[in-house]
Amino acid sequence: MNKSKTKNKEADEPELMREWTLPVEATLGSAVRVKGILQELRARLPPAVRKSLDMQTGALILIMPETSKTAFRTTSSAVSQALKNIARLPIIPREIEDILAITTSERKRWLEDGRLKSAGTRTVRLQGRARQITFHVFDPRVEDLLNRGSVDEWREADAALKAENRRRAAYQAKLTRSLRKQAPGQTANVTVGEDATGLSGWAEFGNDGLLR
Repeated sequence: MNKSKTKNKEADEPELMREWTLPVEATLGSAVRVKGILQELRARLPPAVRKSLDMQTGALILIMPETSKTAFRTTSSAVSQALKNIARLPIIPREIEDILAITTSERKRWLEDGRLKSAGTRTVRLQGRARQITFHVFDPRVEDLLNRGSVDEWREADAALKAENRRRAAYQAKLTRSLRKQAPGQTANVTVGEDATGLSGWAEFGNDGLLR
């Protein structure tokens, strides 16, 4: 039998299949979040069956050959059990960026100044490497941020602060240029009044030029 007929025979073999539609409160409307949930569930399964679980149009689907009924039942039960509390799964950085439609720099800035609250940290080992990385995770209950339009408010505040910083920088640059134009050793005229020193005749002393 040639290779072509073998492939056709494998394709015609009956398969076991089950699909799970993920609730909106778990995915938060994010395809990145769906992929993150898939990766989390795969990590909880035995290595031999992980690739049997996949995502399709926003849902999870488990496909195994007809000859793997026992493994299919066991895996299907494990996935169903894990999905019971999937809405509580902490949100990782790339997911929060997609859910809130923010950039990486915005996430880092708002996390640092406390506007975006951390729900703790998570440490994982990079695949195929000995190195580990630790990152902040976020509470999956982010509906309040979306409903209150917090991201838009934060961006407006950042824009106002940036404009103020530019204004101050421009003023400082102008002041610096002005001081550089003065002759070396020249200082600004200073008039100190009697009220400031508490000494009578101090103003006349200054007017005589003895303070220059």
